[in-house]
Amino acid sequence: MNIFILHPSFPAQYLNLAPYLASNPENKVFFLSKENSINTQLRGVTLALYPKPNEKNEEWIKTCGVLRPAAEAVVEGQAVLRAMEWLAKEQNVKPDVIIAHTGWGSTLYCKDMYPNVPIIGYFEWYYRVEDSDCYWWPDEIPQIGNRISIRTRNAHHLMNLELCDQGICPTKWQYSQFPEEYKPRLNIIHEGIDTRFCSPDPSGKRPGLVLDDIQLNLPEGTEIITYVARGFEIYRGFPYFMDAIRHVLARRPQTHVVVVGKDRICYGAQLKDTTYLKEEEKKGGYPTDRVHFVGLRNRGDYQKILRASSCHVYLTRPFVLSWSCLEAMSFGCPMVGSKTPPVQEVMEDGVNGLLAEFRSPYHIARKIEEHLDNPERAKKLGLAARETIKERFELMNCMKAQEDLMYRVVR
Repeated sequence: MNIFILHPSFPAQYLNLAPYLASNPENKVFFLSKENSINTQLRGVTLALYPKPNEKNEEWIKTCGVLRPAAEAVVEGQAVLRAMEWLAKEQNVKPDVIIAHTGWGSTLYCKDMYPNVPIIGYFEWYYRVEDSDCYWWPDEIPQIGNRISIRTRNAHHLMNLELCDQGICPTKWQYSQFPEEYKPRLNIIHEGIDTRFCSPDPSGKRPGLVLDDIQLNLPEGTEIITYVARGFEIYRGFPYFMDAIRHVLARRPQTHVVVVGKDRICYGAQLKDTTYLKEEEKKGGYPTDRVHFVGLRNRGDYQKILRASSCHVYLTRPFVLSWSCLEAMSFGCPMVGSKTPPVQEVMEDGVNGLLAEFRSPYHIARKIEEHLDNPERAKKLGLAARETIKERFELMNCMKAQEDLMYRVVR
């Protein structure tokens, strides 16, 4: 089969699935994207890059107000359509099945060119005005403008729900957000976690941590609290985490904190002329000799950091569950997670981690110290977390489930 995979930023969710499908000699895998985010290739996968939106498109998008997400999706869908037309005309390549992330509009016009080619859409999130990511707690009350904006964000998601033959949602919580009438075509299948790479140190001990480029050398036995996020934002609880570690560090003078990520906002509203990290300075800062912001890291450093972790903190509003949470669990990290639905789906308090109130720095700090005060219990909870991932999210099992779904839709 000719398999088309669509995502505007290669390889995204398909880092493992694309080469897995390409390893079958019966398949040819083509990945259509507008940027190569890893600046490399995947074995057996042909990358077909198409242009980013031109200045005229960008200017038009800016005029669309609450319809801006839909406008961006329309532009993206048209770009993908032109790329498929080029592949058909110049390379004589046509798809037998299309696998795609639907969030950016890549799939919108595929059926107009190939009405009989099945599409498997990756449905990551459906926006709701209440009882979801934006307005979860009772004191969060949306205004009419917020309601209009949030509801309108679903315009292209609804188009995709209509046109895709089957869909994938990575977790039960994310699946639960979608309208009931579309759920029969949605399948709960995670991308999978590489439990061999994301594994505890082979020695069975928690090692120290050395990062030569920033002259960080924490010897074996150091209490290390870790936090990982693409951006430092309130959606992932960054301000509450920083408040919590100030409590912990004041009581534990030998403890260190390692924060992986970038000072930006990936999810939620942008701040004006500031960032959440800059706001920490206004709150009194933090001990820079013990709180280490190490930036975005390669996979090797990431493995070293999480293998050295005494306690990993993962906080999130009721939103998409991060890979970093499941990977930290797979590393066997003693976990402190937020008591919010996406985390509660994979973590049970006192069974494979500890749960804390998302908006309570004091409670988060207390749960961190429970791990640090009782390392033997913390290790047992970490190993239980790893077993959860091996049982429910092991990479090969998840890829086989996606492959089976693909064969089910192909005529």
